[in-house]
Amino acid sequence: MTASKEATTTDDDLQQMIAESDSGSRMPKGLPGAMLLLVPILWSLFQLWYSSPLPFIFRFGVFNDTEARAVHLAFAIFLSYTAYPALTSSPRDYIPWQDWLFALVGCFCASYLYLFYTELANRSGAPTQLDLWVAAAGMVLLLEATRRALGPPLMVVATIFLIYTFAGAYMPDVIAHKGASFAKGMSHFWLTTEGVFGVALGVSTNFVFLFVLFGALLDRAGAGNYFIQVAFSLLGHYRGGPAKAAVVSSGLSGIISGSSIANVVTTGTFTIPLMKRVGFPATKAGAIEVAASTNGQLTPPIMGAAAFLMVEYVGISYIEVIKHAILPAGISYVALFYIVHLEAVKAGMQGLPRPFKPTLAQSLMNFFGTIFGLCVLTGIVYYGIGWTKDMFGSTATYVLGFAVLLAYIGLVRYAATVPELKADDPKSETLEMPPVGPTVKSGLYFLLPIVVLVWCLTVERFSPGLSAFWATIFMIFIVVSHRPLLALFRHEGQITQAVTNGFHDLVQGMASGARNMIGIGVATAAAGIVVGAVTLTGVGLVMTEFVEFISGGSVMLMLIFTAIISLILGMGLPTTANYIVVSTLMAPVIVALGAQNGLIVPLIAVHLFVFYFGILADDTPPVGLAAFAAAAIAQSDPIRTGIQGFIYDIRTAILPFMFIFNTQLLLIGVHTIFELVLTVVSALAAMLVFAIATQGFWFVRTRWYEVVPLLLIAFTLFRPGFWWEFPYPELASKPAHQIVEIAEQLPEEADIRLRVSGENLDGKQIEKIVMLPLGPKASGEERIAHTGMELLIEGDSVTIDAVDFGGPANKSGLDFDWQITEIQTPNERPPKQLMFIPALLLLAGVFLSQRRRYNKQQSALQHA
Repeated sequence: MTASKEATTTDDDLQQMIAESDSGSRMPKGLPGAMLLLVPILWSLFQLWYSSPLPFIFRFGVFNDTEARAVHLAFAIFLSYTAYPALTSSPRDYIPWQDWLFALVGCFCASYLYLFYTELANRSGAPTQLDLWVAAAGMVLLLEATRRALGPPLMVVATIFLIYTFAGAYMPDVIAHKGASFAKGMSHFWLTTEGVFGVALGVSTNFVFLFVLFGALLDRAGAGNYFIQVAFSLLGHYRGGPAKAAVVSSGLSGIISGSSIANVVTTGTFTIPLMKRVGFPATKAGAIEVAASTNGQLTPPIMGAAAFLMVEYVGISYIEVIKHAILPAGISYVALFYIVHLEAVKAGMQGLPRPFKPTLAQSLMNFFGTIFGLCVLTGIVYYGIGWTKDMFGSTATYVLGFAVLLAYIGLVRYAATVPELKADDPKSETLEMPPVGPTVKSGLYFLLPIVVLVWCLTVERFSPGLSAFWATIFMIFIVVSHRPLLALFRHEGQITQAVTNGFHDLVQGMASGARNMIGIGVATAAAGIVVGAVTLTGVGLVMTEFVEFISGGSVMLMLIFTAIISLILGMGLPTTANYIVVSTLMAPVIVALGAQNGLIVPLIAVHLFVFYFGILADDTPPVGLAAFAAAAIAQSDPIRTGIQGFIYDIRTAILPFMFIFNTQLLLIGVHTIFELVLTVVSALAAMLVFAIATQGFWFVRTRWYEVVPLLLIAFTLFRPGFWWEFPYPELASKPAHQIVEIAEQLPEEADIRLRVSGENLDGKQIEKIVMLPLGPKASGEERIAHTGMELLIEGDSVTIDAVDFGGPANKSGLDFDWQITEIQTPNERPPKQLMFIPALLLLAGVFLSQRRRYNKQQSALQHA
């Protein structure tokens, strides 16, 4: 009785934590409860309307970006006050009158830009007293809404930047500025798109909402349980099978949820009890789930809200973001899978018995049959769809839509041939693997919306928002129809009830999707205060000098400093807000400092660096919320769970440092299939070797004299160019006056690497490295003109005489009267990958040492 009560209390606490972190813990009855259902649904309908082509077809309800952001924030603030109590002691079964008042006033202040858009545009830069007071009230109410939905940290950070904006004249000299007036500050933060209604809120409005809604509908339809059961059925017979299933299912759940906590709760309630039942200690079971779930946000094609912000901040397409992120995410997951295997081997675990054990011939036939089937299917889709576009022209989309509909009906009919999928009971003493065939068959149609989403993103090249719209519309159709179709094909005769259940799932899915967006909506708005303060005060330049001073000009120290800031802020800020704050302050600093030290760091690499450490903060003690959620399920100590999770995630923590110095890990500079294969294989091998070194186990426990070479091997495989630089420098220095001849000789579409020096706008002397594109083959003068600059060459001196506005040189920070002091050209040298040979020989030595001790242990056991 007591144990049951304790378990119930734990479950209640867990559900309370989920509600408080994701969708608001207030669940009133009666009219207020209906209101908290209706308003989120209206928000979802507004976002669907705004993202669809319908407003332009009917020429009605067309919103520009600023108006849409205002309406989006109005919904978020209204729901922050009605769904989240002010204090832990505040009532949860009804909404106090003051919260209704704050919700309505906040909603009015946020929608002010929509309601009076024309008037504000006509008096731009000359706000009235009403404008300023509405802005001030809106700022205060936004900060309080942020505190309610996300806790104090982001609210405190935004408040500090607000204080800095208005009290700049009273700050220490190193960060002082003249300060902003009340009118200028409020106008900048609230009445323009430089502050609250800036890029971050725009991304939340245009992209993120529909992806969150898509995930909520997918989960409501039962896809979450399907992914978990499929992973368990495929992997349960391996050593530590449930833990390996947790890794895979958490990766799949990353498609559904962009939240580490939601990912832990979605998959962890099933996988953590399974891991405990096959022998994993509670702390390690929770930690594996935490490590897998935090990595879920790194997994394309959906990587959380911050990935969509990269599209705007870096200025590349979402497909490019996926391309750069896919290899690090993949090798990180494979390494976690291997870590789980090592833990299972250390503990002497065995796999679960399979209901049906195939012969070797059957296994090989299934494997090669699957590969062959996927190849055939890929060929049919690729060439078939290409053929339909040629054949049907503009109507091809309708033909393809009809084909997807037929595929959906066929897969539902196929799913109806097997019993409905049942979730495992974590309290059951016995543990049985679900059969692979029926489990996979039961929900293949859940993959179709994901196929539609990826197709729209990668093939049709639609915007992320439009891609998510079509995928969500298809998902809505599935939520409503799949239960009636299953009932029809199974001849169950309860079609009316199934239709009712389908519409109930749709209503609840749309409501939960919108409620899950409350925190993201106010977070992106509040983070806009930080961005606005940076643009208004110029603190970014101050930050550059300050960080450069404390790092001593060292890029590595700068990266460590940035990682620590991300981890500290991420303990209290959601990943999205953390990414906005740190990338706004630190990304330009890292790029600038790297250029001054001769290291060209692509902007996407810096943003992914910040993104990774913002995510890792979710399991960083003492405030890792994902670790607390996993510990609540595992009934383990949250701090120990967080520490163990971070130990597992060390493999993810080293990746950002590696791809800053070796951008081939982001598939930058990889031009051939051979280079791609070599990059993927070496990176994967490096990560597995690193996992062995940090886990202290391979075939037997590793000794210290094995750990050191293993770490050296991993480093060499990740960054072979580091050692190669000593005997064979990558670059040769050429005198600046040879620039015309060198530009003519370089290959087509090559970049020219220049060391330049000059004064910036603050009168400070700068020296840095820049890379400028030369374009197609032409004369040296024409290729230099392609870089957007004109040169004055006098003897050995080369001066930039003019710079084209908006050209490559201008974007690289060059200005007239700057000096080109050196040209750096690639050296002819053997390929750096030759360093893999000594690394692999050293690995072979460690392997032989491990096998020798392993064989001795096995021999001793046999004699015993």
